[in-house]
Amino acid sequence: MTSTETTAQPRPVSARLLARNTLINLAGQGAPLLIAFLAIPLLMKRLGVDRFGVLTLAWMVIGYFSLFDLGLSRAMTRQVAEANGTGDTARIPSLVRTSLILQVALGALAGVVLLGLAPVLAERILRVPPGMTEEARNVLGIMALSLPIMLASTVLRGVLEAGQRFDLIALLQVPGNVLLFLVPLLGAYGGYGLPAIVLLLVLARLAIAVGFAVLSRRVFPILRGPAAFDGSLVRPLFSYGGWITVSNIAGPFLLYIDRFVIGAVLSVAAVSYYTAPYEVIVRLMVFPTSLIMVLFPAFSAMAAGDLEKVVRLYTRSMKYLFLVMGPLVMVLILFARSLLGWWLGPEFAGQSTLAFQILAAGMLLTPVQVSVSLLHAIGRPDVTAKFYLLELCLYLPVVWLLVGRMGIAGAALAWSLRALLDTILLLAASRRMFDIGVRSAADNGLLQSLGVLGALGAVIAAIAAAGASLPVQAALAVLALVLFAACSWRFALDRRDRDLLLPGRMR
Repeated sequence: MTSTETTAQPRPVSARLLARNTLINLAGQGAPLLIAFLAIPLLMKRLGVDRFGVLTLAWMVIGYFSLFDLGLSRAMTRQVAEANGTGDTARIPSLVRTSLILQVALGALAGVVLLGLAPVLAERILRVPPGMTEEARNVLGIMALSLPIMLASTVLRGVLEAGQRFDLIALLQVPGNVLLFLVPLLGAYGGYGLPAIVLLLVLARLAIAVGFAVLSRRVFPILRGPAAFDGSLVRPLFSYGGWITVSNIAGPFLLYIDRFVIGAVLSVAAVSYYTAPYEVIVRLMVFPTSLIMVLFPAFSAMAAGDLEKVVRLYTRSMKYLFLVMGPLVMVLILFARSLLGWWLGPEFAGQSTLAFQILAAGMLLTPVQVSVSLLHAIGRPDVTAKFYLLELCLYLPVVWLLVGRMGIAGAALAWSLRALLDTILLLAASRRMFDIGVRSAADNGLLQSLGVLGALGAVIAAIAAAGASLPVQAALAVLALVLFAACSWRFALDRRDRDLLLPGRMR
């Protein structure tokens, strides 16, 4: 067998490859966003507010138990990306095999823990209605069985990420994410109970994991050969993954604790009133996530090379995200009540509009999450983990206090305040480690993009304050967006950006 049959050729990191992979990720996550938008109202209507609340809480429990990953998949992706970038692919089989065995074992352990906690979660912590506690216990038990599958799938997906094959990831991730909402919807209308619906979701996860395994062997043919568990890799993987684990513990807690507090202080029904707008807003993370997923292996391959290129990629990535997300978020804030009323009805809009607007305002800060990929790629996951720990100490008492005083709007305010603190900390760390200051931001158009975005925000605020009719507001908003696009092209984008957007201009 020749070397070309057993190794993958490293893909050079280029702006066009990164843009292509980002668009693939965006398209792959956009389809599930549309399905979620259509399915959530139907699910609520068919399952009822309480059962839908139980389903979303079960999803959150599983998300938190993914902390048993212990950062191994991230560590493996970084090392495989480095090996692929330098051509040292002989290390890849043992890296993948060792990580996979460790993840399955950790998933089994996590499943046992969740099975033991299921009665306590269902009966005491989540405040499930008495007639649904048995159903909730069964749901949590079935999802506990899926944890080894879920953790193994993250390793196999990480292999494809390291090879910059986001096209193949999308090939499986799109149907997988669609099924996350489509299976419960079909099951609900087919007369199945929650346990049966969740079991179908587990089977779908298993099929996706198998698909990732097949595609990983295609991208890295060297994985088709024998590979043994390498004990010498355990310590390096856990060393890097240790701080990732801290983030994996604190991160999901920071993401989900607001709904647990709402369930404990208010009711399961209030969880639904908060979850629906939250799901819409958090789906906007599709934009930064699509890019950040691509940037991590790219930064990992570039970290030891040209520092100037790293800084340029960092600042321009943030600029693009602000220019894409900013207008979208501002339009959502302006038309929040109308959109929620059309989607879920006037009563739901009355309960959720303020929370929706506050969450959207916090989402404006998410482009700075590019810093997380950069810090992790250079081997400093400890920095973000320490930030999470600090935020955790402050966030829990704040969210508990604000939910008690303001209801679900208080939860949204606590979430946005934490996002602001996280943004400040990440920017400070990036500036300190890479000397990314005002000049770098200006040279790459980041400051100009923020200026144009601020002007749009002032115009949108004026439209809202005018109190005009909905059609007039819509017309003025369209005009404002057209002017924003023209100013962005003129002042925020330079020749590099225009060449990337218009391939015909390439020289």
